[in-house]
Amino acid sequence: MRIALAGVGLVGGSIGLAARERLGAEVFGFDPDAEVLSVAVEHGALDRAAASLDEALAGAETCFLCAPVAALPALVGDVLAAAPGDCVVTDVGSTKRLVTESTDDERFVGGHPVAGAESSGVENARADLFDGAAWYLTPGPRSSGLLYERLHRVLVGLGAHPVAIDAETHDRLLATVSHLPHVLANVLVAQAAGALRGEGEPLPRVGPSFRDATRVAGASTAVWTGIYETNAPAIAAEIDEAVDRLRAVAATLRRGPPDAIEAWNDAAREDRRRLLEAEFAGGAVRELRVSVPNRPGVVGRVAVALGRAGVNIVDMALAPAPDMRSGAITLWIAGDHEAARAAELIAELGLPVVEP
Repeated sequence: MRIALAGVGLVGGSIGLAARERLGAEVFGFDPDAEVLSVAVEHGALDRAAASLDEALAGAETCFLCAPVAALPALVGDVLAAAPGDCVVTDVGSTKRLVTESTDDERFVGGHPVAGAESSGVENARADLFDGAAWYLTPGPRSSGLLYERLHRVLVGLGAHPVAIDAETHDRLLATVSHLPHVLANVLVAQAAGALRGEGEPLPRVGPSFRDATRVAGASTAVWTGIYETNAPAIAAEIDEAVDRLRAVAATLRRGPPDAIEAWNDAAREDRRRLLEAEFAGGAVRELRVSVPNRPGVVGRVAVALGRAGVNIVDMALAPAPDMRSGAITLWIAGDHEAARAAELIAELGLPVVEP
């Protein structure tokens, strides 16, 4: 297996390390910064540092685009123009709508690993970065089923849990759980700094709450400016929703009935518990076989339907019919309840499904 990396920072370098160690893959990489490439080779993230995208892509079966999100749409076009006809191309950007809309090439499947570290750079890359992490996939309407299957298997091999979702839903959800917290952290530090300047006092020693809530304030401008720009509508909508909720809290505090304040705080504790305890169901792995027509996007439709419902696809395999007009998807699903739910969802798509 040969894997190409376009960009070799923390995420790209970690993909390279994991692919070499766990998949036995040969990894070629290109980065505009020659020094980064040198460090990547020394760190063991690459077998070979390529002098160009064309050289990195020669013979590649899978290519990961590891660049800032604002640069991804243009990079997708460049890579698809140079990539082999059977190479699946994906990215690792944390916003998906714009990059997914930038191409209808069947070789492209958008991606986003929900993993990272406090320190950036390939020198901080590690092979276990993706262990147990969700890796969102946003297949387009023409994405190849065979290439989607290949990418899914590669990601499982890297230690991740691939989850299919449509690009618009992805960006809306990430605006809530990732992008809005960064906005709020920036606002909190600005508000505290302004208040303390006015009082001429140092930051009071009142415990870790402020420090924890503002840990991500002022995160890498090079990274986050692109995120804010490419997901601006969804982030702005979440800010409006947060403002409405804050105004409701302010009104409750001004009215001051203790039972209302207690109910608000208790609800927050319960919401947090429910969110943090949510995880894929365990139990036995069940096998499902789905008969599908051989047309672009059908595998992506099945995967997205299951991903929306929180059904964990442990593994998958495709078997085209000899005439290539139809085929079968074999899915391995974690948990009896999830397998039954998966069968219902697939049947709702009008596709026959059986459990061998």
